[in-house]
Amino acid sequence: MYSVLIVTCLLAFASSKPVDPAESNSELLLTLNKNLLRSLETQEGLPNPSVHLALRLSDYHNLAKESEHLNKLKDHLHNDIQSSLSNSQPVVGLMALYTLALKSSCFDLNTITFTVNDKTDNLLTHLKKQMEQEKEHITFSHRPLTNYYQYSLGVLALCVSGIRVNNHVSNKLIKAVEHEHFTHVDAESIDTYAMAGMAFHCMKDTDSRVQTAAVLDTALSKIKQKLLTSQQVNAFNRGLVVQALLAMGSPAEEYAATIETIRTAVRSNTYHNPMAISQILPALQKKSYLTVKSMECLNEDNTLVLEPTDSVVVLPSNTKVALMVEVVTASGAAAVYSVNVPKGSSLLEALELLKGKNVGFRFEKESSLWGPFLSAVNGEQARQSDRRYWHLSSDGIALTEGVGDFKIEAAQKITIKNTIY
Repeated sequence: MYSVLIVTCLLAFASSKPVDPAESNSELLLTLNKNLLRSLETQEGLPNPSVHLALRLSDYHNLAKESEHLNKLKDHLHNDIQSSLSNSQPVVGLMALYTLALKSSCFDLNTITFTVNDKTDNLLTHLKKQMEQEKEHITFSHRPLTNYYQYSLGVLALCVSGIRVNNHVSNKLIKAVEHEHFTHVDAESIDTYAMAGMAFHCMKDTDSRVQTAAVLDTALSKIKQKLLTSQQVNAFNRGLVVQALLAMGSPAEEYAATIETIRTAVRSNTYHNPMAISQILPALQKKSYLTVKSMECLNEDNTLVLEPTDSVVVLPSNTKVALMVEVVTASGAAAVYSVNVPKGSSLLEALELLKGKNVGFRFEKESSLWGPFLSAVNGEQARQSDRRYWHLSSDGIALTEGVGDFKIEAAQKITIKNTIY
């Protein structure tokens, strides 16, 4: 009797043995890595340089698939950037990410060229020209052609590629930090602070001038304070926050809790968007975009294999939820619509259903690295060139996900507002 009891207790103890945290975290990273690699097979639109960058920064590789994706970047993304340059459209952010993606594969950047007005220059020369245009626009309009996030990304890409950043270019970014110009609508843009932090730390590492170092230290100190204390840190910018703190040499205790928050969000299945995964995966592996600077692409692990997956057909839910959609135009005029949608529908699917009701609601969308976004609603456009966009909120709370990712799980009111920034 006692022997049975002892054996039973031992079995119970064995089954309740705690999971090794290191092993659990390793499995988590492997799953994220595979999800990101698998996204290459299902991606729509242009190949994503941020996804490539994250795959290259990872400890685990499938070199054949990474090489295939690199070729797609050099073909499809390259042609898209060429088209933008030919049409005099600002493209600094995409060009900077393209630069980082190529460098992460140890590709010779001098062999990548673009032609504008019958003049051919290499990628880095064009990136420098883009930055000069952005800088000039700040001089006369007090803001970049694009935004300070892309501007910071451009500075980082040049620095990581061994190009000394023009003082006039970097000074505009330093002044923007000093005067707290990193905002989006009425809120701090934490991802911009993070990107600027990585850019400044790269510059500090490569510029030996004492005066420059002192100015950069002041800016970096302010950025670090923002990253550690801002109320605007959320699930979708924490990856860049951790990357910046790592790049800036912060002690582990300053980012350990944030990393654990990201792990919890991953286990809760928060991250589906490949762009979001591409920003958290390097952070969880204690790496940043600055790591690209020292990559040699030698003796890399090549053991990452994707297991075959069965195609799963997800049927619409039989449960319907009531959705109100309010459209507020630039003039402030509002129109309200209602539609019942299957529970779990994406906002984009819900808007398609509303559009199909022929009640006067219509919209157009465009693609981006983060997925589709609304470009026109009821015939009215919100153009980046006019510093406007369609702001999305649910019951008055701004969405942190795009129309393709946000799920309608309960009755609510979605407001789509033409907003200036």
